[in-house]
Amino acid sequence: MGKNYIDIEDDQGGTLRYRKHANGRGLVAHGAKVHPSAVVEAGAYVEPRAQIGAGVHVGRGAWIEQDVVIGPEADIAAHAHIGPHASIGAKAKIGVRTHVGDHAVVAMGSLIGDDETIGDGERIATDRRGLRLAA
Repeated sequence: MGKNYIDIEDDQGGTLRYRKHANGRGLVAHGAKVHPSAVVEAGAYVEPRAQIGAGVHVGRGAWIEQDVVIGPEADIAAHAHIGPHASIGAKAKIGVRTHVGDHAVVAMGSLIGDDETIGDGERIATDRRGLRLAA
């Protein structure tokens, strides 16, 4: 049985400790809160102070930066990048290789497609088909 954590050096020379999440074996930084029912797939990273709700799915290779809040039953697809301080509403779906910027907000139930970019500070709401709603 191998160890259940790894240490990674950051850009400033400090060390961050990540534990392997029980559901999916993705890496969760010390200080992040991930609900036990959430799945964080292998190759995904959840940074410090992020909060991942019940039933969330974080796909392989996704990167959830610090201070992100992801509501219950949201789906973050493979290789998506959720920028620092962003907020993803409950049951929202974020597509493959999509980038959500710093302090961006994706409303509850929104559908963001593959390879999209949500700008820093942008607020997005869509219908069930992924069509953007007026702000």
